[in-house]
Amino acid sequence: MTANVDRDQGRGIAPDSTVAVVGTGTMGQGIAQVALLAGHHVRLHDVAPGRARTAVEAITARLDRLVAKGKLSAAARDDAAARLRPVGELAALADSALVVEAILEDLGAKQQLFTALESVVAEDCLLATNTSSLSVTAVAGALRRPGRCVGLHFFNPAPLLPLVEVVSGFATDREAADLAYGTAAAWGKTPVRCADTPGFIVNRVARPFYAEAFRVYEEGAADPATIDAVLRESGGFRMGPFELTDLIGQDVNEAVTRSVWESFFHDPKFTPSLAQRRLVESGLHGRKSGRGWYDHGEGAERPEPHTAGPARPPASVVVRGALPGPAAVLPALIEEAGMAVRYVEGESPAIVLPGGAQLCLTDGRPPAEQPGVVQFDLALDYRSASRVAVCAAAATDPALVEEAVGLFQALGKSVSVIGDVPGMIVARTVAMLADFAADAVAKGVASEEDVDTAMRLGVNYPKGPLEWGAQVGHGTVRRLLAELHRCFPTGRYAPSSGLVRRAYAAEDVVPS
Repeated sequence: MTANVDRDQGRGIAPDSTVAVVGTGTMGQGIAQVALLAGHHVRLHDVAPGRARTAVEAITARLDRLVAKGKLSAAARDDAAARLRPVGELAALADSALVVEAILEDLGAKQQLFTALESVVAEDCLLATNTSSLSVTAVAGALRRPGRCVGLHFFNPAPLLPLVEVVSGFATDREAADLAYGTAAAWGKTPVRCADTPGFIVNRVARPFYAEAFRVYEEGAADPATIDAVLRESGGFRMGPFELTDLIGQDVNEAVTRSVWESFFHDPKFTPSLAQRRLVESGLHGRKSGRGWYDHGEGAERPEPHTAGPARPPASVVVRGALPGPAAVLPALIEEAGMAVRYVEGESPAIVLPGGAQLCLTDGRPPAEQPGVVQFDLALDYRSASRVAVCAAAATDPALVEEAVGLFQALGKSVSVIGDVPGMIVARTVAMLADFAADAVAKGVASEEDVDTAMRLGVNYPKGPLEWGAQVGHGTVRRLLAELHRCFPTGRYAPSSGLVRRAYAAEDVVPS
């Protein structure tokens, strides 16, 4: 039997063909719903008796809710429901053009399933795994024809989130990857191509978003509520890493981090957090357990971020040199706030306050090494940011820090004073994200466009990390990481060769 595949147009499997989904948990149901509303006949199979039928009922109920919300007509709902059928045996999937596997994350179980499917489906049936943590190459390794197996990694909830990572294993045929890509696009998704690497794009590049926040916390520089607030209100992220991992589940997030770290042979860049490990060991898994980084019990109050009290702004400042990257707008904001600004030339850009303190964007050096300097953190956009973090060496005169606080408050910002930590919060997070993204592109994991698209759509970042790195300046990012590497010489912060090449190309510098 030949599966109904529209290969000539390069648009994926034919719209009226059959799609099978094996595994009927939340993800399996979501993928089935996406295929169903794209017009396919959908077959659901699960090894647990009765689960496929229960899944059909759940999907039908979701379709009913779409009708109630006016997002789907009653006629379309009836048509879709008529094309959805549970099946008890794999043999009933014989006419499928595509089988998507969404079972438990166990390599042996996936290999066993695909081996069984090979004896059932047609030779041109596309086999796809929705694995998020296993190697697509390994999943396909047990097949007679591994070339037709591809990763189709949807994000939860699949009906709502647009991103699909199309993952080519070592043996995946280009034709199979193209077919999977075209199918995802035809289903209204935004597919990105990815090589079979631990974590694929999103789960690989996103690790520093969590890890750097946890490290700042472990270094005693700030509490979770303050770190979350700074990353949201200054960095522009939709959620902070502590609240997000409580939502995801500490056990789930830590397991992904650990899996990626182990898959990269314990590369220090991916080292998990000891503090998060202790949460998991304590059963504090976040919202689902009632407590994680935060208390989610009934009536529990959310802790407030540390916010400095009112301080008097300076009447005037001196701006020395050109402030780097997004900070270049600050002199204009200071003038708009009614403070006098005098401009002078200089090689070390800074806002010099009347008390003599130099207000500088963090460059990765510890404040303890910069007496008389008050550092401020990176912001996505200083004009729209509602919070800015500042820090200084412990020996710094508090009056100097207060003067810096007053300046940013005059610009309409809440100010969080954090501990003496190299790279602060947003800057070191963005630098690491940009480095991980540059490394992924340099190693052929995905294109620059696909990496940035995946991070915007998969985890709702305000900018793609490569776009963000270019805005800050790849050279600035490289130097910040080099300073962090000097402070923490484990290899974690050593700039990747991909980032170094970008930095030299952007600055037109020939290394000596």
